[in-house]
Amino acid sequence: MAFAARLEQLRSDITAQGERVLGCCSLATECYFEHDQAKAHAVIAADDAIDKADVEIERASIPLLQMGNSDEYQVRSVLTIVKVNNELERIADCAVNIAEQVAGQARMDERIPPTFRVMANSVLGMLRDANRALITGNPDLARQVLLFDDTVDRFKNEILLHAQEQVALGQFSVRFAFQLTSVTRSVERIADHCTNICEQVIYVETGKIVRHRPEGWSEPERPQP
Repeated sequence: MAFAARLEQLRSDITAQGERVLGCCSLATECYFEHDQAKAHAVIAADDAIDKADVEIERASIPLLQMGNSDEYQVRSVLTIVKVNNELERIADCAVNIAEQVAGQARMDERIPPTFRVMANSVLGMLRDANRALITGNPDLARQVLLFDDTVDRFKNEILLHAQEQVALGQFSVRFAFQLTSVTRSVERIADHCTNICEQVIYVETGKIVRHRPEGWSEPERPQP
C-alpha cells in the first residue's frame, strides 16, 4: 500500500479513537453525576478496546516512518498521530479513574458543587474541539482550546477550595471530599491532554511550536535551526 493510502487509513483510525475516547469520557462524567454503577462498569470495560486500538495505531505508524518519505508535512502528520494516540489513551485512563470512584461505592448524600458540572462540560467541549481540530487540520480551533485551559484551572482551584471549606464546616464528609478531589483532578488532567493534542495540531499544520508559560500560552513560533 502506498504511503498516502496508509496515512489516510491512519488518520481514519485516530479519528475513530478520538470519538471512542470522547464517548468514554462523556459516560464517565454521567456515571459520576448519576452515581450509575452500570455506566461506571461500562467505562471500565470500554478501556480494553481503547488500549487495543492504541497499540494497533502505534504499530501501523512505524512502517510509514520506515518508508523514507521526504515530504515534511506528511512526516509531521505521522509523528503527530503517534503523539495524539498516546494522549487519547491517557485521557481514557482518566475516564476510568473517574468511573472507579463510582464502581462498587455507596452513594453519598452530599451534593456535587455546580462548578464541577460547568468544569466537566467545559472539558468535554475541549476534547470535542481538540478532536475536530485534528480531523479538520484547524490550528485556529486548536488555539482556542489552549486558551481555555486557564479557565479549567480556575474551576479546579475553586472546587478544591470549596471542598476543603465544606469539610471544615462539617458539610462534606472526608470521604466525599476525597472522591470529589480525585474526580476533579482527573477531569483537569483530561484538559491538559487536550492542550497537548492541540499543540500537535498547530505543529503539524504550521510547523510552529507553542508552549505554556507562567503568563499564558505563547504565540506559535518556528523552532530554531
